[in-house]
Amino acid sequence: MPAPSPVLRAVSPLPSAVPGVWHADSLGAGTLQVQPTGHAILDAQLPGGGWPVGAMTEVLQTQPGLHEWQLVLPALAQAAARRVGAVVVVAAPNEPFGPALQAQGLRAERLCRVQASQAQAALWATEQALRCRGVMAVLAWLPQAQPAALRRLQLAAAQQQQLLWVFRSAHGAAQASPAMLRVQLEGLPLPGHPAGAPQMQLHILKRKGPPLDQGLCLPACPSLLAQALQAQAGRRMAAQQHAQQWVRGRGTVPLAPVLPLPARAPLVESAHALDRIAPAVAG
Repeated sequence: MPAPSPVLRAVSPLPSAVPGVWHADSLGAGTLQVQPTGHAILDAQLPGGGWPVGAMTEVLQTQPGLHEWQLVLPALAQAAARRVGAVVVVAAPNEPFGPALQAQGLRAERLCRVQASQAQAALWATEQALRCRGVMAVLAWLPQAQPAALRRLQLAAAQQQQLLWVFRSAHGAAQASPAMLRVQLEGLPLPGHPAGAPQMQLHILKRKGPPLDQGLCLPACPSLLAQALQAQAGRRMAAQQHAQQWVRGRGTVPLAPVLPLPARAPLVESAHALDRIAPAVAG
């Protein structure tokens, strides 16, 4: 009687770390070069810990012109401090405010703004900027770009190892995209944040890793401005509580007496605007 054939059994499971093998339940990094976003909570959810360099990041928006700069500006300021090259802005819905960008570390002379009234012209300008060696990063608003055009931009960014953000409408989420990273950006209303500082919510739609169901809440204004808004909200809340306590103790709030306004000094004609204001202030 022939002997039974041996049963093959797996001696050990696949090791957790194998060179060149990516496990779908973990963030894939590999040899991908990244630029930290400046938002620690976002870096923790991105492959490699930042925005991909030499690849396209697609940002979908329900309202163009809302919070884009605060999302990408920390990374741009860090990259500009280490690398040479221009930051090209194509078909932006709003003109970038140079002093605000410079206050957060990005000098206005590093910006190159391209105005394009037609979608085809904006797409052409974006591709040409990506093929230029003197360009460090490109931000392009291309709501009508098709997947074939986006693939060309992806290849162009890979050739020169540039940062690339393409901003599109939220309706494009149903279309296929060659972007390595795909996120959706939304603004959060102020009433939901008693601290007084505006916030934005970021949903990661596509990344090299497991899906992320919940959105990330990020600050939508610079840290110094957020601190000032929080302090102002705290003073306002303290004043309201003090007024409520006073009303409970007194029962009613007395009306302040009406005082007559002091007579103002006559205005003196002058050629300088500040000279015309001075007598009114002195009175």
